[in-house]
Amino acid sequence: MIAVGQNLPNATLYEFLNEASEGCAIGPNAFEVDKLTAGKKIVIFGLPGAFTPTCSAQHVPGYIEQFDAIKAKGVDEIWCVSVNDPFVMGAWGRDLKVGNKVRMLGDGSAELTQKLGLEFDLTKRGLGVRSQRYAMVVDNGMVKHLVVEEPGKFDFSDAKSILQQL
Repeated sequence: MIAVGQNLPNATLYEFLNEASEGCAIGPNAFEVDKLTAGKKIVIFGLPGAFTPTCSAQHVPGYIEQFDAIKAKGVDEIWCVSVNDPFVMGAWGRDLKVGNKVRMLGDGSAELTQKLGLEFDLTKRGLGVRSQRYAMVVDNGMVKHLVVEEPGKFDFSDAKSILQQL
């Protein structure tokens, strides 16, 4: 499993963009983690799945609520990463009204999740390979803080807990 002091492994994440911008079209766009993290301080939180109860009612909304406080601590971006496709992540972001506060990044094939060593096999529950619930602070690609929740728990990866670590 990834540890504090290590660099994030490179992987491709996908984001559904609602507006076109230079180099990015409306719809799903592929992004390389190493390029996205270069020279930036980013809070990344991972969770088991889009539209799931704890994730939708508490995890993502907490980061939306704490956006200004987190940005005030010098954070450039907040990412939500889940083993879902970019269409689902985009729809979930629209449903939760994340706007430009949280980047909803799909790791549909669990590429990053597996490279981080944070996969969670929920095949017997009909959900396939998912991500454990975690949060990390990454500075210029290096993990500065990391918490990984026990299965079924939501105690340390919330926005208020991460804000205390910044």
